[in-house]
Amino acid sequence: MSDQPENLMLVYLRRLDAKMDQIVDTLSDHGRRLTALEVAVSNLAATEASHYANTMLRIDGLSDRITRVERRLDLREEA
Repeated sequence: MSDQPENLMLVYLRRLDAKMDQIVDTLSDHGRRLTALEVAVSNLAATEASHYANTMLRIDGLSDRITRVERRLDLREEA
């Protein structure tokens, strides 16, 4: 080993470098997690839109059936 004392500036720079590496790793992890959340939210929105569209199709079908029943029972005036 050397008899010279280690340069304090180098010691602090190494510590700072190690801490910066930790911060970069943490930010990278947060970025991946945020992307996963964005995907999950967009999937929920797509599912909700799909459910709404299916519900509207069913309501339209029921409306057509009610119209036919009313016409057959002469409950509806023809326009």
